[in-house]
Amino acid sequence: MSHAGLILGLPELEVEHVDRNDAISVYAKPKKRPCCLHCQHPRVRIKATYQRTLKHTRQGNQLITLHLRAPKYHCPRCGRYFRHRFKGVRPRYRASEAFRHEVFETHDGGVTQAKLTRTHGISAATTERWYHGHCERRVSEMSNRPCPKVLGIDEHFFTRKRGFATTLVDLRRHKVFDVRLGRSQASLDSYLRRLPGKDNVKLVVMDLSETYRNIARQYFPGAAIVADRFHVIRLVNQHFLNAWKDVHPEGRRNRGLLSLMRRHAWHLKPEQRANLLRYLADYPGLAALYEAKQRLNELLLLKNLRKKTAQKKLPELLELIEQLRHSPLRRLAKTLTSWLEPIVMMWRVSKSNGPTEGFHNKMEMMTRRAYGFRNFENYRLRVMTHCGWDGIINRV
Repeated sequence: MSHAGLILGLPELEVEHVDRNDAISVYAKPKKRPCCLHCQHPRVRIKATYQRTLKHTRQGNQLITLHLRAPKYHCPRCGRYFRHRFKGVRPRYRASEAFRHEVFETHDGGVTQAKLTRTHGISAATTERWYHGHCERRVSEMSNRPCPKVLGIDEHFFTRKRGFATTLVDLRRHKVFDVRLGRSQASLDSYLRRLPGKDNVKLVVMDLSETYRNIARQYFPGAAIVADRFHVIRLVNQHFLNAWKDVHPEGRRNRGLLSLMRRHAWHLKPEQRANLLRYLADYPGLAALYEAKQRLNELLLLKNLRKKTAQKKLPELLELIEQLRHSPLRRLAKTLTSWLEPIVMMWRVSKSNGPTEGFHNKMEMMTRRAYGFRNFENYRLRVMTHCGWDGIINRV
């Protein structure tokens, strides 16, 4: 018995003969008769036979064409008819699943539709239809997933006409959970109310967005809110730079000083620290704000603390916020007080929205490669295929 069926990836076939010309033509038939599809009767008779012609992968630079002798069966027990079903080949399709998957992977890897027309013998419209269908199948297999335990939520720009979109990310597996149009509670309400497994969410990581905090409190009541460390540090630096501008506008425009002011003090070289202290000596008020900013950043950068250690650090943070309340940074103190609990949660966990920001860069690259998207569903399909795929094996 020939083992060509195993080489082709279709083990249930018995190869009769092979013709090699410009292309490879493989003539094959089923090895054995199946049971009845309706009543599972083991003995069925062949009523008729027809031929199916399929495209099936490539061997070197030659395309393999399958010519399958497909029987039509009749069951003597239930009296019903059915056609033979080949594993790896869908009914009424003119290409095997292996060939369609090869086209998808090749086109997804950057090969143009015009080149696929020359190498695989299919039109550009067929390539686009297969690619789109493959993306839909991948996304449909992820549609019933429950919510992840650690959820990251953030916004990103879609188009001027449609506005912003909200990205939900599984921060434990570093996969996009979903992308939805809109960033307000009203635009996301219908989706979040129907979201399965909301009780599974234990942590929600976000930037200092009041809208997303209200969403997390309403739709994920059992989850703890964690502020994103990068956004908190950036907010502190922004408020400090604005206060510096009020004290000394000329110094704020000095790019060298600006670079030194933005950095953490422990990252400065000795000569850089000396230059900065020499400048701050002329502005005592600004020097006090700088020292407060550095102490605050040291506290905000703490992570993976035990509960007792975090309780010991909390009075120091509250005292520092109280000092800022009586300084030009009073607005910063008000924001930190409002977000005190999510900020303290940063000490207990190390999760951040870094993966979410990374996915936003990938989404921007997808938009550039496509010269922009008008249809949000097509955009979501592309994002979920490339950023949310978790390796589920395709089922025929």
